[in-house]
Amino acid sequence: MARPDQNQVLRQLPIAVGMLAGTLLMVNRLLTPDLTNSQARSDAVGVIISAVLILTGLLWQRIQPKLPEAVVLVGEQGFELAPDLPESVRTELAWASHLLLTNTVTRSVVVWYDDRLLLRRGVLGRETELSGTILQRVLKTQKPVYLVNLKLYPGGIEFSYLPENTQGVIVQPIGGRGALILGANAPRSYTQQDETWIAGLADKLENTLSLELKSHAPAAAIEAIQDR
Repeated sequence: MARPDQNQVLRQLPIAVGMLAGTLLMVNRLLTPDLTNSQARSDAVGVIISAVLILTGLLWQRIQPKLPEAVVLVGEQGFELAPDLPESVRTELAWASHLLLTNTVTRSVVVWYDDRLLLRRGVLGRETELSGTILQRVLKTQKPVYLVNLKLYPGGIEFSYLPENTQGVIVQPIGGRGALILGANAPRSYTQQDETWIAGLADKLENTLSLELKSHAPAAAIEAIQDR
């Protein structure tokens, strides 16, 4: 299902106004039996303004890109938390995932930490096991990976724990012990501001999880995923 382009009317407005003004000028010219010099000059100016408006609208159509098309992700809506988490962690994860689902294009949220799945929320994938080279690289480098159009990346097959028709993915490290994985329903849909905000949210999660879940050392988490 395509996401409505809220700027479409704005881009077409100069063309419509220019054509309407040009048409009215022509009608006025035809209905005026005696044309004065001042009217002729006014008509000339009006024609120029109408042409500029139409040209501006055509340029806007080319310069301003249309929003990427969105799809309906395949899967059921759900909210799953690991059952043995402390209440403070459950609250933090619920709050963070709610913000992501309501304030970004994210439609599926997965939180993985200390070699275990802590949360799945939004549209759920069929698999619950996390593995793959992209996740491993994020853990090693502690740098995020943004796959702007998942179907163009051969490594996209490792995201079987997300809906099968996920369009874009962000894998954001949570320190060196976990990752926040976000699935979007449209390609190229996360902005740079979104990425910065998501990184800040992951830092906050890392602070909470590292204090509340002292089960594994960072090196152990990395070794565990390398052995898969």
